[in-house]
Amino acid sequence: MNYEVSHRTLYRYETPVVHSNQRLHLTPRPVADQTIISHALLIEPAPTMRRDSVDTFGNPLVTLEIDREHSTFTVQATSRISVTPRPRVDLSRSMPWNDLANMLRAGPPPLDLDVVQYACSSRLTTPTLAVAEFALESFTPGRPVLEAAFHLARRIFSEFRFDPTATDVSTPIAEVLRKRRGVCQDFSHLALAAIRALKLPARYVSGYLLTRPPPGQTKLRGADASHAWISVWAPDIGWVDFDPTNGLVPTDEHITIAFGRDYDDVNPISGVILGGAEHTVSVGVDVDQIPG
Repeated sequence: MNYEVSHRTLYRYETPVVHSNQRLHLTPRPVADQTIISHALLIEPAPTMRRDSVDTFGNPLVTLEIDREHSTFTVQATSRISVTPRPRVDLSRSMPWNDLANMLRAGPPPLDLDVVQYACSSRLTTPTLAVAEFALESFTPGRPVLEAAFHLARRIFSEFRFDPTATDVSTPIAEVLRKRRGVCQDFSHLALAAIRALKLPARYVSGYLLTRPPPGQTKLRGADASHAWISVWAPDIGWVDFDPTNGLVPTDEHITIAFGRDYDDVNPISGVILGGAEHTVSVGVDVDQIPG
């Protein structure tokens, strides 16, 4: 599957911004089963300084500085990406989750830091007792870790309702669990908090999902959105992705941008501005399948 992804963000400021520093996580990450054909960023106003690097988690990172006065800030990211179907994994062959948790607790862990860091809770995935109890309904004693993670993802899909009006970026996971409503970011954070409550490695994945219009209708331009899901680690198998919003294991319709501990680590655009007062932001995303 080959895709063209267009992601446009426009900020409008009530008063002029006199200085701006921004961090962009909009460049797709090369991962297994995904090849970046091309990528371009159009930034207005043109930055005074641009630096392309890699962040702590290995994601492409663009850092900008704009030292001229501006009342709008626009970033247009356009990418062409090829995604191949992921190999089918027998989830039942993964290590029992409690054996993996015990192995991590034994320390010093015989695992790479890149795995161990994702077993720790983060600001947006701090578990409560209720979240831990929610996790244990899927993580029964002796159950393979990946099988349990998929069961958890399926439960979130079946027991929770997708509702973009129910939460915002500040809604804690305890409230998401209580309301049983939210969006992909909420469901991913809840799943991560539940898994990390058991001291197991799991990471947040940001990206895009190919969406299809209802039969007989035309796909609306700019109506797609960023997506989020999780990835869980097991010895001898590695990282396996799960999408709790849709209750499935991603194949070739999920496009990866970045991984981190939670949304804070991979926020598409974050930064600091001097001036601006109040602002509005509008985002338009298009994910189109293109010929190979």
